[in-house]
Amino acid sequence: MELQNKATSLWRNFFNVRMVQIRTFHMTWFAFFSCFFAWFGIAPLMIIVREELDLTKSQVGWSIIASVAVTVFARFFIGWLCDRIGPRLAYTYLLTLGAFPVAGIGLADSFESFLFFRLLIGVIGASFVITQYHTSVMFAPNVVGTANATSAGWGNLGGGVTQFAMPMVFSMFVIGFGFTDAQGWRLSMMVVGMVIFVTGIAYYFLTQDAPEGNYKELREKGLLPKKEKVTGDYFKAMADYRVWILFLIYGACFGIELTVNNVAALYFFDYFDLSLLAAGGVAASFGLMNIFARTLGGIFGDNFGALWGLRGRSFWLFIVLLGEGMALMLFSQMQVLFLAIPTLIIFSLFTQMAEGATYSVVPFINKKALGAVAGVVGAGGNAGAVAAGFLFKGAMEWPDVFFVIGVTVACASVLSFLIRFSPEQEEEEKAAFEAAQFDTLQLRADRANAALHHSVEIVEEYRRTHKA
Repeated sequence: MELQNKATSLWRNFFNVRMVQIRTFHMTWFAFFSCFFAWFGIAPLMIIVREELDLTKSQVGWSIIASVAVTVFARFFIGWLCDRIGPRLAYTYLLTLGAFPVAGIGLADSFESFLFFRLLIGVIGASFVITQYHTSVMFAPNVVGTANATSAGWGNLGGGVTQFAMPMVFSMFVIGFGFTDAQGWRLSMMVVGMVIFVTGIAYYFLTQDAPEGNYKELREKGLLPKKEKVTGDYFKAMADYRVWILFLIYGACFGIELTVNNVAALYFFDYFDLSLLAAGGVAASFGLMNIFARTLGGIFGDNFGALWGLRGRSFWLFIVLLGEGMALMLFSQMQVLFLAIPTLIIFSLFTQMAEGATYSVVPFINKKALGAVAGVVGAGGNAGAVAAGFLFKGAMEWPDVFFVIGVTVACASVLSFLIRFSPEQEEEEKAAFEAAQFDTLQLRADRANAALHHSVEIVEEYRRTHKA
């Protein structure tokens, strides 16, 4: 069954938090931002951690892999959980329980214990699936790509903000309060853990599962399939080849972003001789592009969809993936800082637009099992990060690793042409898109008429007053 009362506009009602769709949008991106910040909070401090725990290059590589490996399985599970209990409860559980390993990593005193907590922290990376799921059920086809891309993009900002914010928090503890370096990075992570715990509580009270209400009540009214049907729909979605193509594609964009978030500070520290703060600042420029880049991917996805239907969304995905691969190959060849930074930013732009373009396609694959599709595709991002992580722990120099990944991404772009939709679905989605646009135009007309009526009343009141 198709959920009703989805919002047909994001920007015009952007600050109207009384609308549950808008309030949920803001909570989803902030919750994902918090999770992303916690997920990669340790990355810019790895220079300190590496020295204190005496980690080898291989051990650093294993910690990078651990941070994203478990998220593959968590994303598979969380999509199914969203379909069963709803995104509101799923996010609440993930945030409140995930806060404990985030703060707990401060107890690590060896490579083994550090790796263990790094692995557990990776579970909160499943938050992305809930974010995309929740905005997909709240927004109509004409704007769902934009809403998905913006909520995810602003959430991904956490990966950029943490690159300079965590060194600042660390410095506050060390310089401001006189703690040692070993105590400073541990206390910094405990602060982050407390933040996501509080966010989880807020998510429970400030959101609901769908525009009409929570899943429990909707099932009682017969407006949603029963829980027992969810698992069957999940496996039907898993059998759709298009889901697995998007799995690979998302590995080629979001997987690469995860990898760069993990290695960027170390890369600029080791290869460009920058300080801890400077390396973190440069690395942050990659993640900070999310403030608009992923949104652009979703906006163009919606626009290509308006012009050429669902196949237009797939073609846009091909364009940005190809651009990402070429930009990464170029970045790998940069040996001076003033050329490396702008090339990194161009690479970041295409990477995050590709992510937004991917999730402008996802909501149209299987609406009956949206959680399954969002979860599997999201898991592909982490699978790509795991594969790339193995390259970084090997003997190959990191610039060469970046070049190999760039070639792989460029080749993966052609997979976009294999994502096809039936003529019946094209017509169905075209009708839904036009209906959503009509609703938007009708809303504008109603507001214009209301404004005109109000103006007439003011003029009449003025005339009566003037005559009197």
